[in-house]
Amino acid sequence: MSAVLRAQALGRKYKQRWALQNCDLDVPTGRVVGLVGPNGAGKSTLLNLASGMLTPTAGTIEVCGGGPSAGPAQLAKVGFVAQDTPTYAGLSVADHLGLGARLNPGWDDALARDRIRRLGLDPAQKAGKLSGGQRAQLALTLGIAKRPELLILDEPVAALDPLARREFMRDLMEAVADQQLSVVLSSHLVSDVERSCDYVIVLVDSRVQVAGDIDDLRATHHRLTGPRRDPATLPAGQYVISASHTDRQTTLLVRTDTPVHDPSWTVTPLSLEDIVLAYMTRPADAVRDSRPVLEVLR
Repeated sequence: MSAVLRAQALGRKYKQRWALQNCDLDVPTGRVVGLVGPNGAGKSTLLNLASGMLTPTAGTIEVCGGGPSAGPAQLAKVGFVAQDTPTYAGLSVADHLGLGARLNPGWDDALARDRIRRLGLDPAQKAGKLSGGQRAQLALTLGIAKRPELLILDEPVAALDPLARREFMRDLMEAVADQQLSVVLSSHLVSDVERSCDYVIVLVDSRVQVAGDIDDLRATHHRLTGPRRDPATLPAGQYVISASHTDRQTTLLVRTDTPVHDPSWTVTPLSLEDIVLAYMTRPADAVRDSRPVLEVLR
């Protein structure tokens, strides 16, 4: 698997606190990847390291074949839209495009101006007077008009209303199709990830819990419901992600590459949200599969 982003034992420490520690991660090239996990998992720190905004305290990170802050040519390969979709309140929309043109050697001015026109933004309008959705669209324009190889978005729609969020995600998908970008999108909205991404990574406590094609994840994860039994009695190849019991009944969420033939189980499919939540709420000391997590799902 070709990786557009690769981290090994990556860590970032603030004074005495590790925001990210011992993170191993491969992000496949040419995919729209959703990065999900609970608050404090290290998602924003990871993305800031990938964009060159931060430097590692430990370990290594490689993006588009080089160090994130290796120089202007390397920085030009990555577009970054930060969590608060930052813009300069005192600058006009046109000022932002001019700044983008001066700072980015691969800047596509025609693309930027066409997007602004299609969005109905007034080039003379100050960014501070734009709505939240308009500022997010301006930030996205700046990110894609530099023609990056990898576009990183950190919770770009978290503060937007549902309509603005849908419009932003639609425009993002159009840009991905037009430019054949690799994208890493951090979000706590699993519905947006399911609608827009084709690959997902679940990060909990700096560690990848599961990663793979969304269709494969849904096809290989099931809920089993049946008479109470010990999960340890399951056949080899059925990996228990979560388990709950009543006096008479057991409910398991399992991952398996083969069909479940035991007639004592009622087998039901799972949504991506069910799968993500199961991995996010696993006990910290849960035993992981013996196979490398990024090779589990083909």
